[in-house]
Amino acid sequence: MHADLLFTGGPVLTPEGRTATAVAVTGDRVTAVGGDEVRELAGPRTEVVELAGRLLLPGFQDAHVHPVPAGLELTQCDLTGAKTAAESVAAVRAYADAHPEREWITGGGWSMEAFEGGTPAKELLDAVVPDRPVYLPNRDHHGAWVNSRALELAGVTRDTPDPADGRIERDASGAPSGTLQEGAMHLVGRLTPAATPGDRLAALLHAQRHLHSLGITAWQDALVGDFLGMDDPAGAYLAAARDGSLTARVVGALWWDRGRGAEQIPELVERREALSHGRFRAGTVKLMLDGVAENGTAALLDPYLDRCGCATANRGTSFLDPGQLPKFVTELDALGFQCHFHALGDRAVRDALDAIEAARGANGPSDTRPHLAHLQVVHPDDVPRFAALGATANIQPLWAAHEPQMDELTLPFLGPERAGWQYPFGALLRSGARLAAGSDWPVSSPDPLEGIHVAVNRVVPGGTGPVFLPGERIALAEALTVYTAGSAYVNHLDDTGAVRAGALADLVVLDRDPFAGPPEEIAETRVARTYVGGARVYAAEGA
Repeated sequence: MHADLLFTGGPVLTPEGRTATAVAVTGDRVTAVGGDEVRELAGPRTEVVELAGRLLLPGFQDAHVHPVPAGLELTQCDLTGAKTAAESVAAVRAYADAHPEREWITGGGWSMEAFEGGTPAKELLDAVVPDRPVYLPNRDHHGAWVNSRALELAGVTRDTPDPADGRIERDASGAPSGTLQEGAMHLVGRLTPAATPGDRLAALLHAQRHLHSLGITAWQDALVGDFLGMDDPAGAYLAAARDGSLTARVVGALWWDRGRGAEQIPELVERREALSHGRFRAGTVKLMLDGVAENGTAALLDPYLDRCGCATANRGTSFLDPGQLPKFVTELDALGFQCHFHALGDRAVRDALDAIEAARGANGPSDTRPHLAHLQVVHPDDVPRFAALGATANIQPLWAAHEPQMDELTLPFLGPERAGWQYPFGALLRSGARLAAGSDWPVSSPDPLEGIHVAVNRVVPGGTGPVFLPGERIALAEALTVYTAGSAYVNHLDDTGAVRAGALADLVVLDRDPFAGPPEEIAETRVARTYVGGARVYAAEGA
């Protein structure tokens, strides 16, 4: 049988290495992988793609991403390009002036390092938007910048207590200063106008086009549900799955309401059935265990330090009761749910592993494939537990480098010993753990090649050093496997993630072979073509 699609002139990245030079695709599957003999499958209607030395590899998969919020933010007040406080304020002014019809100024993506202490003041916004409320989450979506009008509408004053799961930043007089952390975001966020179903669908499709352009053929949406006023993407996914516009393969992680307990599990079972359609499946539950280190809410085994290096009383925040977590995870595991943990601090990591261990003990071995995302600080005693428990380490490599948010807002408050436990990619691999990778977009860039660059170099693209914990670097082949086969495993897409006969033809052509150049140039690589099930979903100009 003649192939529908033929790639030739390799190299081709297969599980055995880069030994193949040609791949044939018939229908939606790879039908042959090899050398010159594969060319014999070409027929009069076969589309032939000459690789001309460019690398062909499996499609990238993002194991932790938020495409719909990212797509919405791109159409609102987008601060992701602002590097300083002045640039951020200027961007807000420009957006407000261009959109006088908007009742609220929303969007986000500002960087904590652009502001003193990572907490921007309301007066900066008041100066440029005094008459309309402003609500702008930061790039990690664990804090929001608001103006006085937004605080007024929400009734937030010096007398408003901090919610149990958050913090209102205050000035010297005790009045709200303009930054809301974690659960306190909802005090204002609940008032912002909700996106329409049409807005959410458009945002999803916009994000999908961008992700395909980066070689991403599948992903796990890390938050499907209602959380602090964010728009639930479930309806958009279901609509796109039904009308065929969802060209990616997507797993939805159903949000575990951290204000409730096991009584919500029957609802999650119902949502799993109702939302799974076509290329969208909702068989995962997202459990957010802690916050982030930059604002002191990542859950640590030992207290944070102050600027003088002395221990404080703060060990971060546990959003879920560690005593109840094993019970929840055991029940979810018994029902066949995958558990997707947000676990950033070493105490949250240990709590998640303890819960998985409890589930394994109660239920026996299962194929639910739990995974822990972020893993900024991992106690060395817990590194070998990943392999022992069959828990996947879901890494976000872009964060494992020296940058202002790390050097100014994290390292001083962890101390030297814990600072050395951050993002232990190499240690996890050496221990036998399985790794997957995600971007957390819009928190950071969704470009897998940028993440791979940092995983290999532990330096941001374009940076020259110093190298961040060089012993935790991993090889290029390992990093590519993490972003392909590793994430495919987490997504239960076992017939993807590798170029082999019989696998789905989810494939990417790069504009070069990154193995042929120095590691410092990995991030310069671009995607030339992306295929899902043998159908081309992206082609760069001239590719």
